[in-house]
Amino acid sequence: MTVIPPSKKLRQALDCLYNQYNQREFVHPDPLEFLYYYTEPRDIEIAGLIASSLAYGRVQQILKSVSYVLSRLSENPGSFLVSASLPELRQLFQGFKHRFTTETDLTNLLFGIRGMVLEYSSLELAFKKAWDTAEEGLFPKRIAAALSLFNRKLLGYSGEKSGFILPDPCAGSACKRSFLFLRWMCRCDKVDPGVWQAIKSSELVVPLDTHLFKISKELGLVQRKSPDLKAAIEITDAFAGICPEDPVRYDFCLTRFGIHPELDYMALRCELEKA
Repeated sequence: MTVIPPSKKLRQALDCLYNQYNQREFVHPDPLEFLYYYTEPRDIEIAGLIASSLAYGRVQQILKSVSYVLSRLSENPGSFLVSASLPELRQLFQGFKHRFTTETDLTNLLFGIRGMVLEYSSLELAFKKAWDTAEEGLFPKRIAAALSLFNRKLLGYSGEKSGFILPDPCAGSACKRSFLFLRWMCRCDKVDPGVWQAIKSSELVVPLDTHLFKISKELGLVQRKSPDLKAAIEITDAFAGICPEDPVRYDFCLTRFGIHPELDYMALRCELEKA
């Protein structure tokens, strides 16, 4: 594919893809679909954190694992968790396994969500606290510093300092699942529920996976050789040059081609080459 610098024509091509594919009909199979089951913001954010945290591996296994967890938290995950103890959660999810995620990892996450909600009343306000106290200059993006504080705080309720289920940006990982959660929470359109108001879409970082990394490479939007945090920030900055108010706007539509085998990847290439 021809290398294309950020331009007005590129934005027009990306907007065309956005208008065509940023639709509910292209969500399945994607753990995002579980968020549509809820109406209360607290339940949506809790479902979102659970679903995004398990969003790795084969998609069918992801959907199976997320469905299993959420089905055991009743129709109101927020109310269920605030009244649950850690031993009760350990018993409820005894034997749970999702690739590298064990029952201990999962219950630490759930107990951390409980702690956040009890202390701050919502995950949004807990993240806003992390945002307000994030040290400037620790990362190129303030939201990465806030994410590090948020994830460490959440796991701290169960005594865990770190874990695969909630990656720490300090390790240099692209933190795809965590930034995916933030995209769901902060953006509001036909796909993303956007139940948070505290963080602007302009502050987000792309949830970088291998598919988006490949496309970004072909477009000349990234020079990094591996899809790490620095690459995610580099790509985000490139998209910000196209759409500064919403640099993560095109993540969903561009990644549909890696999720839906029936979509013609050549059509994507042709559309972008028109720019």
